[in-house]
Amino acid sequence: MPACPLSLLQQREIEARLAAPLIAEFAALVGWEAALNTAARAVQRLARAAGRQAAEAAGSDSLAALAGMVEKLWAQGGALEIEILRRDATHLFFNVTGCRYAELYDRLGVRECGFALSCSRDAAFAAGFNPRIRLQRRQTIMSGAPFCDFRFSLDG
Repeated sequence: MPACPLSLLQQREIEARLAAPLIAEFAALVGWEAALNTAARAVQRLARAAGRQAAEAAGSDSLAALAGMVEKLWAQGGALEIEILRRDATHLFFNVTGCRYAELYDRLGVRECGFALSCSRDAAFAAGFNPRIRLQRRQTIMSGAPFCDFRFSLDG
C-alpha cells in the first residue's frame, strides 16, 4: 500500500498536540514568555534545516522555487488563502487573507502557542532555503491582524 503523506496542516496539528502541553509544563517552571521563546528557537532551527532540504529537493534555491513551496506545500489543501501582490526574480510579496493554521490552533485551544509553532518558522525556512532571501512581515492573522503581509526579497 503506498504511503499517504500528511499535509503540512496535518503535521502542525500532530506537533501542536504534543508541543503545546510541553510548552505549558515548561512555562510553569520558567514563565510563559521564556517557554514560548525557547519553543520558537527550537522550531526555527528545524525550519532552517527543512528550508535547506526543500531547496535541495527542488533543485533550486530561487525565489520562484520558494514561491512554488509556498503554493504547493504551505497552502496545500486550502490551508492558506493567498493574494499575490508582486512576483519576480527578486521579490515575492503576498498577503495571506485566510489561515487554517490559526483556525487549527484556535480549535485546539492553544492559539497562544501558534506563532511560536508555525509563524516563527517562515523567516528561518527562507534563510535555510537561500541565505540571501529575507522575509519582512509586520503582521499575522495568528497575532490578531486581518491578514499576514509576507514580503520576501532576494538580496543582491
